Amino acid sequence: MNYPAAALRKNVYLLIGAVGVAVMVAKIVGAENVFEPSRYKPATEANFGFDREGKPERGWPATRPEPSMTFSSNDRSRWATIKALVDNGTYEIGRRSNFQAKTPPFDDIGIIFEGGKLTTLDVVMNPDTGVYYSSKPPLLSTMLAGEYWLLNKSLNWNIDRDRWPVMATILITVNVLPFALFLFLLSKLIETHGTTDFGKLFAFTLAGLGTFLTTFSMTLNNHSPAAYCVLFAAYPILMGRTSTSAFFQAGFFAALAAAFELPALAFTAAILLAVLWLNPKRGLLFAAIGVFIVNAAWFACNYAALGKFMPAYGDFGGPWYDYPGSHWKKWELVKAGQFVPGIDFNQERTPIYAFHLLFGHHGWFSLTPAFLATGVGLVMLTMRIRLKSPPVATGGMMFPLFGAMTLAISITVFAFYLTRTHSYNYGGNTSGPRWLFWLIPLWILGGLPAFDALGRTRLRRMLAATLLGFSVLSAFYPAWNPWRNPWILQALERLEIVNYDRKP
Repeated sequence: MNYPAAALRKNVYLLIGAVGVAVMVAKIVGAENVFEPSRYKPATEANFGFDREGKPERGWPATRPEPSMTFSSNDRSRWATIKALVDNGTYEIGRRSNFQAKTPPFDDIGIIFEGGKLTTLDVVMNPDTGVYYSSKPPLLSTMLAGEYWLLNKSLNWNIDRDRWPVMATILITVNVLPFALFLFLLSKLIETHGTTDFGKLFAFTLAGLGTFLTTFSMTLNNHSPAAYCVLFAAYPILMGRTSTSAFFQAGFFAALAAAFELPALAFTAAILLAVLWLNPKRGLLFAAIGVFIVNAAWFACNYAALGKFMPAYGDFGGPWYDYPGSHWKKWELVKAGQFVPGIDFNQERTPIYAFHLLFGHHGWFSLTPAFLATGVGLVMLTMRIRLKSPPVATGGMMFPLFGAMTLAISITVFAFYLTRTHSYNYGGNTSGPRWLFWLIPLWILGGLPAFDALGRTRLRRMLAATLLGFSVLSAFYPAWNPWRNPWILQALERLEIVNYDRKP
């Protein structure tokens, strides 16, 4: 049977989407934190300090560790808050009774000190009470605590006793189901704004299998939901929808993206400007209502958790972070000129950091080289702007303006991180530039003109396949744990070119 091209593409979208979603589910239901021999030394050799070269020594556990499907301080911090809210009715995840003590021993008790199951470094401590809280903004954890409450009350599931079914269900809800909707809506946008079969299929394959959204499916994080919200906000605008519900959707999800990922405030502002241009009165009103609802919930959760409206990270470097025994208190040693191992505390010069964040071991372009084409596509879109064309029609000016918007937002966000000198912006031991993941849907759509151009000759198609192949490689390299260094950094370490654990 001969299928029309559009029908054939939809079948390909269906199959690739099914594979992407199935991979995500498989990662979640099979998730287990693994002790990797290459990162440890035998217990008899370890002193849990540093060797003569300044490299940390990890001791291989003498007894079998407790099985866990949490992978890092980052996700355990959120899980601890979810458990605290439902099981204890509080945001408190720990407490130090002798919080005025300046030196150990410290009398710490609570969820994050119970046998290491939810131990985390991503905490803050109220200097006036000694109570520990997650350093993560509480809105996402509060929302997911509602789901855990339903599981607890309806199925009698407990996050300690039934940790796998509880955590897997929540991860599927927050990471996989929105991803399926993300792909469905993205396919419609690709069909609307792409012009060639090759470009459309390339963009969708990249979205389904070639980004870090798939990599991070097995861990509770804010980056994936932020990326989904960006697409959900852009969708009605790019499809030319002008109903009140469409404007509300755009404002609500743009604000929710910023609530999950603060730099996405630039995207929220761009969406509001687009709505203002499309419909200055009714459109802006309903978009603003969506923004207000999210902001009200965000501030309310912060106040309920910490007793103040601003999030904990707004106090970075202050007493909530720099209490005795805090992981981040090591910055005092760095400032004093002492060597502290680990990527979190490196003292790279800004040009070196900029290179690695864009083209190096945590590079936006080196780890997802398909985005090299997107950069060209965004310039191509921006050059098509003719302000006299109709803004609403999908064939009019909205998509070129979207390209210019994406280019401006990306430059702003990149400049923000590149002008900061704290190395924690690598995101710790993580497989990609996680602070930038919310830009992924914008860069997939913005690359459509370049993806179309790549399909015009056999040589270009081979180049496109190579770019896509290395993007998929980066996404699947940390298959067992997203909180591991990228393959480029591991290669540089083995070649002894870069090593953040070794004294310079």
